[in-house]
Amino acid sequence: MQDNRLFEYAVIRVVPRVDREEFLNVGVILYSRDHKFLQAIYTIDEKRLQAFSHELDIELVKNHICAFEKICAADVDGGPIALLDMASRFRWLTATRSTIVQTSKVHPGLTKDPQKTLIKLHNELVL
Repeated sequence: MQDNRLFEYAVIRVVPRVDREEFLNVGVILYSRDHKFLQAIYTIDEKRLQAFSHELDIELVKNHICAFEKICAADVDGGPIALLDMASRFRWLTATRSTIVQTSKVHPGLTKDPQKTLIKLHNELVL
């Protein structure tokens, strides 16, 4: 139990019409300061998204979600936010917003292996 370290995660959601507050879970972002870990994992099911909202611009959604991945990885193509420290990037990505791609509230947990935990959460909450 001593190897368990705190982590925080949020679910990445696609919200085609913000006014309706309906969403589909498409990914998970997980941060662990002690493990020096920040990563997002996602699955874009185009057929499911189109069935949910036939007006949805799938390429726009892909671009927004790809930005999450770049910011997590501190990729310079992620813009100025990607250059911030890890905790600041996580906080920025999980900040409340009214856009087509949003995140859930941040939830805490304990893990020995953040990569395995990220995959487990993705499987449970997205797939």
